Amino acid sequence: MTKSKGQNKSQCQNPKSKTKVLSFGICALTLSCALCFGICHLTSAQEPELEFTLDVTSETTPLPKIFKPSMDLSGRGFHRDTTWPQGLAAAEALDAWGKDIGFSGMYRLQYNLWEIHQLAKDKDSQNKLLSNYEGIIKRISDAGGIVILDIFGTPAGLGRVLDKKSPPVNLRAFKEIVKGHIKNLSCEKRYNIWYEVWSAPDLDDFFLGRKSEYLHVYRAIAEAVKELEKETKVHIPLGGPSVSAWFQNAEANTVLTPEHSLIYELIKFCYHYHLPLDFISWHSFSTAPGPEKETTIYKKTAVALIRDWLGYFKFDRATPLIVDEWNYDRNANVLSERQSQSYISASYIPTRLKNMHKEGLDYQLYFSLEDFQNNKEGVVRNTGVFWFDPEHTSYKGGPKSSYQLFKMLNLLGGNFFSADLKDEFTGVLAAKEADTITVLIYNYIDTQIATNFLSRNIAGLNPAERRTVLGIVQSNKLSRILSGQLDIVTLRTTARVKQLLEKAQDLNYQAAKFAAQPRSLKLKLQKLQGRFAYQRYVIDASCGRGCDLKPAQEQDLNIPGTYEEVLQVTPYSVQLVVLKPLPEEKPQLEPVPVKEEVPAETSN
Repeated sequence: MTKSKGQNKSQCQNPKSKTKVLSFGICALTLSCALCFGICHLTSAQEPELEFTLDVTSETTPLPKIFKPSMDLSGRGFHRDTTWPQGLAAAEALDAWGKDIGFSGMYRLQYNLWEIHQLAKDKDSQNKLLSNYEGIIKRISDAGGIVILDIFGTPAGLGRVLDKKSPPVNLRAFKEIVKGHIKNLSCEKRYNIWYEVWSAPDLDDFFLGRKSEYLHVYRAIAEAVKELEKETKVHIPLGGPSVSAWFQNAEANTVLTPEHSLIYELIKFCYHYHLPLDFISWHSFSTAPGPEKETTIYKKTAVALIRDWLGYFKFDRATPLIVDEWNYDRNANVLSERQSQSYISASYIPTRLKNMHKEGLDYQLYFSLEDFQNNKEGVVRNTGVFWFDPEHTSYKGGPKSSYQLFKMLNLLGGNFFSADLKDEFTGVLAAKEADTITVLIYNYIDTQIATNFLSRNIAGLNPAERRTVLGIVQSNKLSRILSGQLDIVTLRTTARVKQLLEKAQDLNYQAAKFAAQPRSLKLKLQKLQGRFAYQRYVIDASCGRGCDLKPAQEQDLNIPGTYEEVLQVTPYSVQLVVLKPLPEEKPQLEPVPVKEEVPAETSN
């Protein structure tokens, strides 16, 4: 059982109230909200605002795979050693992840055919490069993990132009090259690999071809897979299209016409040509905690719609759906929230995973293991959970706060409680392993909550209403509405649009409020009895770019049947509470007194 108590009324009112201009001007327009905090915060005498109650004997399910630490292993984009995959993170970052977390989840590796065949005249270097690729693949496969091997890069001489992004014109030769790699890795070595055809083929930065050319590339690889499966009787999973957004195609499609998406076209294409399609993948970068909740013109989410497409074209509706690249993002290559304030992106991760699970996604791969800098393409992106200094010839780098979050996820037990905290910003993941209880509490406030809310719901409007909302967003009217300076009632639009704007205004108010002050949460674990070792881990603003994951609090507890504590949950923070049973204390036995023997008397 969980509940969220009603918020206390205070002088800091919602902007729809009579005092909207003054109070909202103070409370919503400044994140520091120093004046507002003095009025709005809960006093120690008040009850906690939030409460999470869990019966630890209640039913559980196996921890969904979506919560397992999984990662796209990309990084840097350039290494001085040409035999190390250029788009792969440094060996030091891989080793740290392997030591701290392991490779039992799902891991994506960019398999660059252009790069491999550039070393064709230097067989020793080419073989070493292939060996380095294989070493990572083997490491994951041996750990029980799944490798998503993203095949991309047209070898020189096979493309329409001399560019790795060019679609191959000699598809027969391309097919034979790919077939040789798949045969070695999947049929002979038997590694656990799912093959993905290209990445972001809807973007010119990654694929210089049209929709039909991508589909023919997919068909060439699919035919190679079918031939190998027939020859070896080994199942080889194949999928795609790994587009930049689920609704995208090469012509810059929008969410309003999802039936024009490359995902839809690939499903239909595979149906017509009897090609394997074992999973569907796409990217999803956002600040929104739940872009998967976005509705379509068909009044369904993207996940539900894609499953309908699969079923219509005679594929299994349960075909795995994978977001193969995602991160906290607001359309910028470098963000402080992913670097000096990486605790913000860390707090984003669990709320996004919770929503992915709710909407029915099967797998996810966070992008990326390491930042990108100092590469030939001039790409600078701080998406990694590891930073590094490119000025040093030897390795100099380290983990960010977002990395510590994945270590927290790795501590979750394997049995998942479905209990939840019904709140817009604060949420809970609870699990157990044997008698160890783990509770992860996160507090993330979307920095673009109003526009993300409108984007998520715009497909449900009619064309005239959409134009109205877009006009408001693109002008300065939205900021005036959010600040309470423009009264929604005065707008000449429909009641439905006004309701959306009122909700966006209210969410923006709440976000500004809770980004400026902590919240109190009562954690109550019922039917928990015995002696336990208590540990509490914290990621918050004190971490900055990164900190070690060490207990902020430790103690031994004797719990009589219910455990309770009140936690202060600060903005953009994550806390993990671990209660591990201690062995029963053996009673101290009183020493048995030893009787002194009295020496027998002797007679003369």
